[in-house]
Amino acid sequence: MSAFHDLNLRALDGQDLPLSTFKGQVLLVVNVASKCGLTPQYAGLQALYQHYHAQGFHVLGLPCNQFAEQEPDSEEEIGKFCSLNYGVTFPLSSKLEVNGPGRHPLYRLLAGEGAEFPGDISWNFEKFLLGPDGRVLARFSPRTTTDDPGLIDAVEKALAALAAE
Repeated sequence: MSAFHDLNLRALDGQDLPLSTFKGQVLLVVNVASKCGLTPQYAGLQALYQHYHAQGFHVLGLPCNQFAEQEPDSEEEIGKFCSLNYGVTFPLSSKLEVNGPGRHPLYRLLAGEGAEFPGDISWNFEKFLLGPDGRVLARFSPRTTTDDPGLIDAVEKALAALAAE
């Protein structure tokens, strides 16, 4: 297992969310917020998840309140908002920090020193595509939408490699 798969998060409902669950799967990790101009991307993330899920693709949403405090709600409120407004069925973690001294270990792996694509997270809805081994394959800016040809191509290439295994 990779260091990624060794980590554990807490889901919005308080249950453990071991990242080992995603071993052998292609995963899009996204820091999310409910009160951001980019929040409508939830719809695209859900559509992407539904379209590719049967092929071994998952989305993991990680609420974060570090950017202009655009995720101020409680975990229960976040869950209700995502379900009611966007029909989100992919897993969401409890809130975590993506930058600074309180940066979650997951983001130290994804974007910290020695990472494949290092550097601070610039805003809500920054995306990391991970392969089945937990290695980061690509990083996409917050403004990259889920129907972007580059993102779709990267997802499909990762799924093709997974199917060939």
